[in-house]
Amino acid sequence: MSDVNLPEGADGAQHLFPCFSRADVAFTHGDGSWLFDTNDARYLDYATGIAVTGLGHSHPDLLDVLFRQGIKLWHVSNGVRIPEQEALALLLCQKTFADRVFFCNSGAEAIEASLKAARRYHFAEGRPERYRIVTFEGAFHGRTLATIAAGGRDKYLAGYGPVAPGFDIVPFGDFRALDAACGPETAAVLIEPIQGESGVRSLAPSDLERIRILCDRRGALLIVDEVQTGIGRTGHLFAYQHSRVVPDLLAAAKGLGNGFPVAACLATERVAASMTPGTHGSTFGGNPLAMAVAQKVVEIVANQAFLDEVRRKGARLLTALSKLVEDYSEVFSEVRGHGMLLGLRCVVPVELAVSAARANGLLCVVAGDNVLRLLPPLTLSDAEIDEGMCLLRKVAKALTRAE
Repeated sequence: MSDVNLPEGADGAQHLFPCFSRADVAFTHGDGSWLFDTNDARYLDYATGIAVTGLGHSHPDLLDVLFRQGIKLWHVSNGVRIPEQEALALLLCQKTFADRVFFCNSGAEAIEASLKAARRYHFAEGRPERYRIVTFEGAFHGRTLATIAAGGRDKYLAGYGPVAPGFDIVPFGDFRALDAACGPETAAVLIEPIQGESGVRSLAPSDLERIRILCDRRGALLIVDEVQTGIGRTGHLFAYQHSRVVPDLLAAAKGLGNGFPVAACLATERVAASMTPGTHGSTFGGNPLAMAVAQKVVEIVANQAFLDEVRRKGARLLTALSKLVEDYSEVFSEVRGHGMLLGLRCVVPVELAVSAARANGLLCVVAGDNVLRLLPPLTLSDAEIDEGMCLLRKVAKALTRAE
């Protein structure tokens, strides 16, 4: 049972902003791939807090490092050196293209830092007119005024006044439109290797390479949004590593802290050099507690044997989902994605599929284009893959009968 106590008859939900549509379930604890609710019913977690708890719940190594750091030091300002921050920055740079890292607290902040760094780079190079950012239709880059402008989706922009200027949005995968949009005012192109929010839509490695070449030809930087695809989710530490592409900037969050709020903007030396003292900052970003947890996460996930297992299990899951689509074509029409970021395009309304899954003890996520998003822990066992497929078959049978 929950340790949270409310006065008898009180409804705390009435005091929250009504900006979330919440299912009527509350969880008290988790263990590995499983969550347990207030009635002690258990759920197989193929949602992971929307691609966050990649190492599952209550991971013993993370609990240990959280406790050990927690009894020493939680927070100091970025006005002093933070050894835990320096250690994680070094590790991330060793494992990626990056030379420098800025730490913050959320994916939107990491994208914001990337946008500012791209514009500041051109400003420092004597090209202040280069401030525009080109993005793809369907993208989701966060909830700040700048990041909803970057995404350009009406449902997120409505009601917030004038749209932040400086963003040019082209159709997803339309390289002719992308080339035409990149002009003398373009600072950068911002892309997600896989668009999770709008339906698990992927760019092929060759597409990423084509965009990199285009950026170089146009004098624009390449920003890769790996908030959802990063930290092992696709079988590499970051999804760009499936290709030969070297980005200029990368935003990471979600899985970086396995549920502890932490994010990072990674950059090359030439770009980061323009972010001199006073140009950007964060009160909580890079605090010792977050850094200790994130370092342990990266150490675990960046291990090549671990990533090999993610790719193997992702392929097993993809094969099983393809068979599910074949057997229940009246419910599911297509499987998409890579590694442990997968989607089932539904024939029935996806909301029905998510509800039916939850009723059968499986947690999934709604995505655009009527897609059921599957984001299981990277530590998922073969038995839990089989269990998940068994539950999805129950869902398909239930929805077939509902027809």
